[in-house]
Amino acid sequence: MNNILISLSALAFSAAVQAGGPWRASEANTRGWQLMTPEERIEHQARIRSFRTYEECQSYRLAHHEQMEERARQSGRELPRGRRDFCDHLQADKASR
Repeated sequence: MNNILISLSALAFSAAVQAGGPWRASEANTRGWQLMTPEERIEHQARIRSFRTYEECQSYRLAHHEQMEERARQSGRELPRGRRDFCDHLQADKASR
């Protein structure tokens, strides 16, 4: 069942990318990318796209960064600092309420 969900997610992702689809997570814009499995990368991207409020996005973002920092510590690596907050696009929604 899990493999089916992962396959469906990958297929949907591939279709969106080919169609010039929405934001795409990559090594260049995802903190801890190199420490994530391919399945985690797909799930991470889907989660980011699903957020409707800044608060829920920020909560996930902070937890994700803590998890990646812990993995980096355990493997003796150092994570580069993030360049931007992927939740920022939800700030406009917050201001318009």
